[in-house]
Amino acid sequence: MAPLEVLMVGTGEYTTGFVGGGASTSDKKVGVVGLTLFDLRRRGKVGNLSMVGVSGDKFPAIRQHLEKNISQAYNGLDVSFSEFPKEGKRDPDAYKEAIDALPKGSAITIFTPDTTHYPIALYAIERGHHVLVTKPAVKLLEHHQKLLEAAKKNNVFVYVEHHKRFDPAYADARFRATKLGDFNYFYSYMSQPKSQLETFKAWAGKDSDISYYLNSHHIDVNESMVPDFKPVRVMGSAAKGIATDLGCDPATEDTITLLVDWVKKDDPSRRATGVYTAGWAAPQKAGVHSNQYFHYMASKGEVRINQAKRGYDVTDDDTGLLWYNPFYMKYAPDEEGNFAGQTGYGYISFEKFVDAVNQLNEGKVTLEQLDGRPIPTLKNTIATTAILEAGRRSLDENRPIEIVEENGTWSLK
Repeated sequence: MAPLEVLMVGTGEYTTGFVGGGASTSDKKVGVVGLTLFDLRRRGKVGNLSMVGVSGDKFPAIRQHLEKNISQAYNGLDVSFSEFPKEGKRDPDAYKEAIDALPKGSAITIFTPDTTHYPIALYAIERGHHVLVTKPAVKLLEHHQKLLEAAKKNNVFVYVEHHKRFDPAYADARFRATKLGDFNYFYSYMSQPKSQLETFKAWAGKDSDISYYLNSHHIDVNESMVPDFKPVRVMGSAAKGIATDLGCDPATEDTITLLVDWVKKDDPSRRATGVYTAGWAAPQKAGVHSNQYFHYMASKGEVRINQAKRGYDVTDDDTGLLWYNPFYMKYAPDEEGNFAGQTGYGYISFEKFVDAVNQLNEGKVTLEQLDGRPIPTLKNTIATTAILEAGRRSLDENRPIEIVEENGTWSLK
């Protein structure tokens, strides 16, 4: 078979590291998606690559950025790709032309504003293409279930890029948690600095919120740890003021906390509590880009993880004290000058998707078998979408929201 062709939908920070006319000021200065796929192409796991945005006028600068910061940094790594739309054109629906140009059985990655995930994913699925979508998969539980139905009908694989599942500490903790008895309590915290409010000002508070963006990480981790439990009730609480002082939309929350009730599927008398907090108003010079930790307690033990500092810090005269996370994306080249970040869990997340798609295309696995693996397939992440939408509705309606699951169909009340 010809190598898998992949279309990257979205040209921003996560795909290219290019933001506002130059390299991002975050820890993703050369992006994640593009770099990973360029290296997977070097390794023969993918073939032709393409990229689509809204404006074709960005591509000359993006190519220059990739050439300077990736190709020249990693032994001449090939950063070529086909672009949509062409220079001089602006088209919000250019993704349709780009998807139509793919041979059936290709794959797309979606790293665009949350509200656009559903129409882009559905368009690709209906044309027989596999989909990797950044979290949150979609904003609405209804859309999640419609994508599930479409994917099954077209026999394509849909995977949500919940990379924290592949963080070695989180993955090990998830395994150990299964040996600790019944789920009882989970608390998580994740934050990013106020600079992110500037990066995402175009959609913050309008199209999505910080809970969809960051709480999605730990809710998915918790969901994956407790397959014998299901969420039944969500209450949201939010802090405001900092984002609006920085010029964001008046609706923008700084920090969102979701209080979730869980019950054991075969014994509703066994109940558990999940508390998930996410914010993007942390200090600019906190030393870490993402604070991230959780505490899990079960009937026979508990797990605590703090993955913010990793025991690795660098201090220089310009930026002061910084804690880096090479376990996510390792940007230092190897001894021959090649990219050497294949063991980073950000990279692994994409490689798992590519390997699964290649196996499915070759008839080596079925969708049902993929859903049986502990990976973030669309089917395996439905409770996360239910919690996130219920949290948003709880904030908007100032009341708790019930989650109902009957015979595999989910709804909110």
